[in-house]
Amino acid sequence: MANCLIPDHYPNQIDITRTPLAFGDRAVPRLNRELQNKTTLLTRQRALRSLCDYLHDPEHIASCIEEGIPESLKELLSDSDPFCRYKSAECLYVLSCNSNGRRAIVDQGIIETLSILFDDTEVMARRNSHKAVEMVSEFAFGSEGIVALKLIKTLVNKLKTELDDIKELILDTLHFCMQVDTDQALEAKAMEVFTSLLKNEAETIRAKAARDIFDLSIPLEGKNEALKLETIPLLVNLLKDQDSFVRCKAALAIEAIAITTPGKYQCIKAGAIPSLVSLINDNLSEMRVNALKAISCLAEAPEARKTLLDDVDKIKKLIDDPVPIVSKHADISVRIITWKP
Repeated sequence: MANCLIPDHYPNQIDITRTPLAFGDRAVPRLNRELQNKTTLLTRQRALRSLCDYLHDPEHIASCIEEGIPESLKELLSDSDPFCRYKSAECLYVLSCNSNGRRAIVDQGIIETLSILFDDTEVMARRNSHKAVEMVSEFAFGSEGIVALKLIKTLVNKLKTELDDIKELILDTLHFCMQVDTDQALEAKAMEVFTSLLKNEAETIRAKAARDIFDLSIPLEGKNEALKLETIPLLVNLLKDQDSFVRCKAALAIEAIAITTPGKYQCIKAGAIPSLVSLINDNLSEMRVNALKAISCLAEAPEARKTLLDDVDKIKKLIDDPVPIVSKHADISVRIITWKP
């Protein structure tokens, strides 16, 4: 005769680490109640796991914002439990991937609370908070909000101590913020930090540091700071880097610094001209454009113009380049090099 035994484990299809979602429009209110549960840690943890999956569907974002989910996540960023902190930051990152979510994060003052996690002992909490802030910074209202909170100095200081993958996120955040304001970055001595990162072993970090040097070199103060710190010899060295993205961004930074006369002569002294000429036939069109623009800047100096006359035929060939912007800058370079007083 068969026995009727009740198993002591859950069926395979039930995940005990997640809160079961309520049916229909009751799902979000229930999740929100459980996120606000102050007595049971497991309830908050399970709700966060379910919410993180739930938010990946863009159709759920609006209802979550209306129900006050961002505000509940903001509170959980200060939770004593490391899992709650990093998972709530992850939920906010998923929210930040949506336009309505980004707006809610800025309007509800969540960026400032996220910045507290920059000093968290949990690596995942720091990483997720930087991912959320970086995503928000990609849009004007987000980068303006970060600048208004005066977080640039904090971000620059974090570049000295953080893990490499988090440094990449910070460099991206600073890139977007410096398009809004460069004064805070200059005051925080960001040029010194970016220059030191040009020696980093990671190719992505070297490239992004060179790109950020370009952003910071737009104002005259940034150009002068680069000259004082002898940033140009390091950038010229990167023109021979094996990674094309690094070479491209190094040429871009040289172009910005070489606008001033002292910048031109420091580039010439560092041997930038032969390296730039060797890059004009690169497969990457952006690389060809950046090299030609840098050559045009340097050719305004008589010494550089004299040297470049030997390579003018190579540059003339690029006037027929299939990419219009490459052809345009090749023509400009030829006219500057062959100019006679």
